[in-house]
Amino acid sequence: MSLLKLIRGKYETVSIVGMAKNTGKTMTLNHLIGEAIDESVVVGITSIGRDGESLDLVTETEKPKIFVEEGTLVATTSDMLLLGDAKVEIISVTDYRTPLGSIIIGRVKDSGYVQIGGPQTVKETKEVANIMLELGAEFVIIDGALDRISSAAPSVSEGTILSTGATLSRNVNKVIEETLHVVNLLKLPEVKDEKARPLIEEIVESGKVCLINEDYEIEPLKVRTALSCGNIIGDHISEDTKYVVVSGSLVKNTIEDMIKTTRKYKNVKIIISDGTKVFIKPKDWLRFQRYGVKVEVLNSIELVAITTNPYAPQGYYFDPREFLEKMKGYVKEVPVIDVVLGGE
Repeated sequence: MSLLKLIRGKYETVSIVGMAKNTGKTMTLNHLIGEAIDESVVVGITSIGRDGESLDLVTETEKPKIFVEEGTLVATTSDMLLLGDAKVEIISVTDYRTPLGSIIIGRVKDSGYVQIGGPQTVKETKEVANIMLELGAEFVIIDGALDRISSAAPSVSEGTILSTGATLSRNVNKVIEETLHVVNLLKLPEVKDEKARPLIEEIVESGKVCLINEDYEIEPLKVRTALSCGNIIGDHISEDTKYVVVSGSLVKNTIEDMIKTTRKYKNVKIIISDGTKVFIKPKDWLRFQRYGVKVEVLNSIELVAITTNPYAPQGYYFDPREFLEKMKGYVKEVPVIDVVLGGE
């Protein structure tokens, strides 16, 4: 199963995010670019930058290089452009600034390696991707940052490839458990209630925590975030509360305090913008589900594929085929691929 086949004609923007560092994200990225080159497909490449990155930090951590052929479109920073050896014709210097210089959009004139450092925000990343699509890219690949799985958010890309691997744990079952947990979060069910959706969108935009009742009346809570306010949320849940809308992150303490404060939590649905906003460990998440906690999202994430990397930089590895087969045994609805082994 080729990654290109899964993407071509279906998505205009695809992000690749890793479960952690060294899960094979760059290998996946280079593999996808290689497939596109073989099929003469023009792609655009950018990334979501990390706030406050300096060039020293970049050269110290040896950002992985990406091989690009003639015709490929890239959006990177002026400083990062100098670190690659591919010849890039600059098409436009955007107004988007980063600690590593302005974001530049260019076309590769002579193949070689590039270093990609993209815009700082979701909105800018989306806009840069649109420019590359207008310039003739069939689709744009967004290299997501490992500590910002938010680059999988639907506001950034239409589809997401998740890279996972042995580096997460020496125990293969633990790697599978953690991966499955992230897959389940990314695929949380969307709110189907058409009457509630526009209200929820407004609340998420406003950054507040609000309750919505059976009559679709909104009650904003006087809290800045939901982080340590589970008891306040619990105190305000009444018989006719239908939804608790949390515009920021959803963490363990919030749900725990809510459960301790009221038994009525079972009758409400907690709504968040998307699955990248959940920061709860697999065991706690399963426990909350047993307790009857229901979480839905405004936008679920389209998972295109999962790629597996059986090798850990710590020096141990899993049997590649066994690891792949085991992962496929647990993840049914998403193609699982080892780009080195080939095939699915």
